[in-house]
Parts: sequence; structure tokens; C-alpha cells
Amino acid sequence: MTKFKSSSVWESISHAIHGLNLALHSQRNFVIEVIVSFIALFLALFLKFSATDFCIVIIMITIVLVCELLNSAIEFTLDAVYKNNYSKLVEMAKDMSAGMVLLVAIMSVFLGIILYGSYVFKLFFH
Repeated sequence: MTKFKSSSVWESISHAIHGLNLALHSQRNFVIEVIVSFIALFLALFLKFSATDFCIVIIMITIVLVCELLNSAIEFTLDAVYKNNYSKLVEMAKDMSAGMVLLVAIMSVFLGIILYGSYVFKLFFH
């Protein structure tokens, strides 16, 4: 066993929880996305989403949060490898990584407009 391998499943889970905790305490966008996620889940419950629509919301929330974590991991890794020195390639990689998060966030907003809009329409006009 290497020094970088967890000795048990519980230790692996502990590291994963620590990583989420780090993101919550150091990544402003991740915190904002978590807050928006709770609001989205609350509204989905309030509007009585079907199980399928609720699952779509959960999947989209998960995709956005995972992309944000991946973006942060890419940025930290590049900063460590390049010792925070400027590099055009690092800038390009970071910009593309941020673009991934933006693309997923925009798509989740569009899906949200479709899903939530249909339930709000039913609420007021049905």
C-alpha cells in the first residue's frame, strides 16, 4: 500500500467529505450553487414535481456541482504544477474548465425554465 492510498472505505469517505468541506469553505461559486440547489429542491417539492421531474432536477444539480468541483481541482492542480506562474496554456486550460461549468449551468437554467415553468403555468392556469 502506498502512502497515497486509503486504508479503508471509511477513510476514503472521510477524504471525500473533507474535499467537499474544502470546497464549501474556499469556493464562493460552489457555495452559491449549493444554496441555489437547495432553493431548487424546495421549489420542486412545493410545486409537487413528479418523481421523474424531481430526478431530472437532482441529476442537473449533481452535474453542475461535479463540474464546479472538477473545475476547482483543475485550477488547483495547474497552480501547483506551474507554481502560480503565468502561462498562456494554463490560462487556456482554466478558461476551458470554467467554460465547462458555465455551459452546464446555462443548460440547467434552460431545463429549469422548462420544468419549473410548466408547473407554475399549471399552478396558475389549470
